[in-house]
Amino acid sequence: MSDIRELTKKINKWVAERGWEPAQKPKDLAISLSLEAAEVLEHFQWKNDRKVAKHIRENKEELADELADVAIYLLKLADKTKINLGSAIESKLVKASKKYPVKVVKGNSKVYYRLKKLARSKRTH
Repeated sequence: MSDIRELTKKINKWVAERGWEPAQKPKDLAISLSLEAAEVLEHFQWKNDRKVAKHIRENKEELADELADVAIYLLKLADKTKINLGSAIESKLVKASKKYPVKVVKGNSKVYYRLKKLARSKRTH
């Protein structure tokens, strides 16, 4: 498995070879990221758990392609905005661990949503 920097270099090389770099603006990358994420959602829409499992088995390559598209746009956006995605993920996990301590939220999604709502209300006041 390549690390984030190696993958970003490969993506940048691929884009540069095609002369697409001028079109790679943060706004457009963010829009493309969202559109590709929506294509991932299409694999799950209107399916129950059993049908989702079957769909994944039967369409794994197509789903992998869509997930790769999401990852490519995410890495490209992070690179364009000079955000170190590895550091950002590690930082976010630390913040989330403080916000949602294991002892409080483990096995209880209702507590998670209450804490999330509380955190949002603190930001608006």
